[in-house]
Amino acid sequence: MKTESDYDKFDMAFAEYFQGVEAIFELPEELIQWLSEGELERDLGDRPDWAAEYGFDELMEMFKDRLKEQHEKHDGGNYWIGTGGTSPMGHGGYNPAGIRVGGSSRHRSAVQVAGERNFRDFRQDDSLDNRQFQVALRKLRQFSTRVDCERTELDVDGTIDATCGNGGLLQLVYEKPRKNTVKLLLLLDSGGSMSVHSQLVNQLFSALHQATHLKDLKSYYFHNCVYDQLFTTPACRRGDWVDTDWVFGNLDSEYKVIFVGDAAMSPYELLAAGGNQDWYSYNEEAGIIWLRKFLQHYKKCIWLNPMKKERWEWAYGRKTISMVREVFPMFELTVDGLDKGIRSLLMR
Repeated sequence: MKTESDYDKFDMAFAEYFQGVEAIFELPEELIQWLSEGELERDLGDRPDWAAEYGFDELMEMFKDRLKEQHEKHDGGNYWIGTGGTSPMGHGGYNPAGIRVGGSSRHRSAVQVAGERNFRDFRQDDSLDNRQFQVALRKLRQFSTRVDCERTELDVDGTIDATCGNGGLLQLVYEKPRKNTVKLLLLLDSGGSMSVHSQLVNQLFSALHQATHLKDLKSYYFHNCVYDQLFTTPACRRGDWVDTDWVFGNLDSEYKVIFVGDAAMSPYELLAAGGNQDWYSYNEEAGIIWLRKFLQHYKKCIWLNPMKKERWEWAYGRKTISMVREVFPMFELTVDGLDKGIRSLLMR
């Protein structure tokens, strides 16, 4: 594998070959949301006698059936995909041989982890239903400059105007070719609450990597907030990182910076020294200070939030969302929001 964009393909191929399943389940975004908000977790002991066990094939069929049947959130119980119960599907409870859907492992007894595709956010070959993201990103071409050379590039709009002014007789108009001068630094929040937004983030990541009008594109990852290091892979593993100060020193101030994340976290993570969730990566300076350093170093920064804008004022993390908005212009990660964000980057 040459890049992290191939990890997801390997994940799926590995699961199909070695785990004996047809494919990793694509879970409905609504189901993932149910399982991540208001989770019920109970201590059910080491091995409750009432937790039923099923064979692998039976378990797979049951899971497919529940995905078709379930239309609302469930906590507790032994049947639906939910949290805190003894159902063989869900998380936060117990079943000796079930399918963990979301959450984190507790008893290490799950025979399958449904939907856990850690790298699907970062595929470059995702087939988009439309090219709207790419169209919005093309506005960055306005930063490009014209090369001082022969006029060899067809000017479509100029040709149309000239042809109309010439009584309908074709009159070709040429322009000097444009030189790509746009340098973009993309910083993506990976894991945790961002998992439910994977498809949307995937579209943006794909569109950016398919763009042909960028002089340079650099991508790094963080979890919830930026601290002393930026990760080089979406798994955000210790050691797979570069110092944030190194980025400041090696990527000049001409880079345009796009943060992608929901900005929802504990206020401690944003405001306190040592707020980093990684116990072994103590941050001497608070996350909010690191965010301000980006604004000091780079001329243009925006924040794209995949959470619906109407939820920013009341959802979990509303306090930190508000504080991040005070640092960067924040836009919803929609085609319209991206268009507004690009316009912000274009402003002199």
